[in-house]
Amino acid sequence: MSAAAPRTRRVLAVAAAAVALLVAVLLSLAVGARPIAPSAVFDALLHGGTSDSAEVVRQLRLPRTLIGLMVGASLALAGTVLQGLTRNPIADPGILGISQGASVGVVLAIAFAGVHTLLGHVWFAFAGAALASVAVYAIGSSGRGGATPVKLALGGAAINALLVSVTMAVLTTKAAALDEFRFWQVGALGGRDAEIAVQLLPFLLLGTVLVVSVARGLDALALGEDVAKGLGRRVAAVRVVGGIGATILTGAGVAAAGPIAFIGLAVPHIARAIVGTDHRWVLPLAALIGPVMLLVSDVAGRVLFPPSEVPAGVMTALIGVPFLVALIRRKTVPA
Repeated sequence: MSAAAPRTRRVLAVAAAAVALLVAVLLSLAVGARPIAPSAVFDALLHGGTSDSAEVVRQLRLPRTLIGLMVGASLALAGTVLQGLTRNPIADPGILGISQGASVGVVLAIAFAGVHTLLGHVWFAFAGAALASVAVYAIGSSGRGGATPVKLALGGAAINALLVSVTMAVLTTKAAALDEFRFWQVGALGGRDAEIAVQLLPFLLLGTVLVVSVARGLDALALGEDVAKGLGRRVAAVRVVGGIGATILTGAGVAAAGPIAFIGLAVPHIARAIVGTDHRWVLPLAALIGPVMLLVSDVAGRVLFPPSEVPAGVMTALIGVPFLVALIRRKTVPA
């Protein structure tokens, strides 16, 4: 679908994604090692049911679903913006070292700060992600030409390699931290509580406002930096605001659920294939598709090998790869 896709078709696509999200939420609340009827789910949420099933819905599945909604939207929006800023179709939140920065933050929190709760990990992971992004931008913006896509990508690769080395060095010298870190690193929605969702919400709202504010700038930047400047866009401001927004979204999402892969890479391509390249449509559609992919992946992981669970971070790749491969084969992924 081209950038000139009819408005009606785009509205229908967004509406269909919203319906799919509602279905995914219901599945997340009802499906698991203990199946719960939709009527019991509604009774728990709307009528204050007191049955065992109602307690399972409110205490375990509702926080898990809320975090899935927020993390899926955060990573999808961040990936969309990073691909637009770098003009790199294979960019995802990991390209700027954000995910690995969060990992370093969690490792240091466990090994040296004595933090052993997911709620505590959130803040260290977010701080690590933010510092990694600042370092990458400082490297990419130095020298001639400022922060070009190639320099940002190379800076991200360098910082990523450095942070991986730091992580491995800490884990090999602090063996007690390995198991705890591995639980976070695998990427999952289980074991999180509602308080994490509450703390994640302000970051999601702030990051969303920032990335939405540069939607037109991303459209202009896709035509080339010189063309964007000729159209009156402040390219540096678009990159700074969009980069900060993507950092906030990725840092918060990765901090809450671990480095869940593939959503930031695949979802923007799926959204662009449906509604074209106009970021005023791509961003809201990505914010709907991201949670759908994450929640469906989480549900599939619960029922694949019961009573054990396959982490959502593993399932997102298993489910997302076929979509992206199909798009590539049909040549609908923008160059």
